[in-house]
Amino acid sequence: MEQNGEKSQEATQYRRQQAREHGQVARSQDLGSAALLLGSLVAILWIGGSVADALGKLTQYYLGGDAWLETDVASITAEFAGLASALASAVLPLLCVMLVIAVGANVAQLGLLFLPEKLMPDITRVDPIRGFQRIFSLTSVVRLFFGLIKVVLVGAVAYACLAGELSNLLALVGLELPQIGQSISESLLWTGIKIASALLLLALFDYGFQWWRQEQDMRMTTQEVREEMKNLQGDPQIAARRRAVQRQLILNRLSATVPKADVVITNPTELAIAVQYDPQTMAAPVVVAKGAGLLAQRIRKLALENGIPIVEKKPLAQALYKEVEVNEPIPAKMYAAVAEVLAYVYQLKGKTMPRMK
Repeated sequence: MEQNGEKSQEATQYRRQQAREHGQVARSQDLGSAALLLGSLVAILWIGGSVADALGKLTQYYLGGDAWLETDVASITAEFAGLASALASAVLPLLCVMLVIAVGANVAQLGLLFLPEKLMPDITRVDPIRGFQRIFSLTSVVRLFFGLIKVVLVGAVAYACLAGELSNLLALVGLELPQIGQSISESLLWTGIKIASALLLLALFDYGFQWWRQEQDMRMTTQEVREEMKNLQGDPQIAARRRAVQRQLILNRLSATVPKADVVITNPTELAIAVQYDPQTMAAPVVVAKGAGLLAQRIRKLALENGIPIVEKKPLAQALYKEVEVNEPIPAKMYAAVAEVLAYVYQLKGKTMPRMK
């Protein structure tokens, strides 16, 4: 038996939507940072050479070129505009890649989420009691644990990479300065990529923990599920009473309309459609009642009690039930089929079938 307050039920879709609207979603800050770091290093490895060349040429031009002989406002403004344009051309592709990675990493975790209320001041954020609760919470302990693991992981990966490059570093002694710089930069870059990959793997575990914790926090007790259903659908007792009243109104209407019908067409037991035709007031036969299941049984019972013929016509009954509403005339495409049924009924009664208008 469920204990009082035990969250044994999965979160409903409504509860998940409410949590999302309040920003309560699984999110790992480390995952975005690690993805950005790894993506940036890979981008530098891919296009970093062209960026370095452009910046090198720009530095050589401004530090090794001719001195500025004109220092008026127009000349200085033009020089700074050219410098800004050159810097943008060199660095903007790398910055765009980093922007796409940063946005993509967060969208992958959260989706498109707009929370303007998070921008509003909240006095509870500076509440010292809640601050202490956050510091000594399970989340803070786990974050501290992950922080220590990250330090150890970064140190271990860096040591392993640099230890493997020790022989290559010692061989740099006989190389020229540009070659030394290129070799060291490549070694550091690949070391950074390996460290970022390890951090990304650890961040994925952190995101998994955050997702699991979010699922546990959103679990509901049986009473919470009942309360939610009551709020969304209304009191079950009131809803049941409303359905009973509606059912009684339908039965009362059937009791008033079915006895006026000329024939009841069935399918043979699942559907029942009561049809009436008065050539003096109607241009075509009219469906005065229809129903399926229990309503069909009620229509058949009323027809038997009032001596109304019941004719089994499965295709016609299905067509009338699907296409014709109550108190609507039958469409012209069904005239022939309904006329055949009415002719049979009038023949049973010893009467002549009136011609449809």
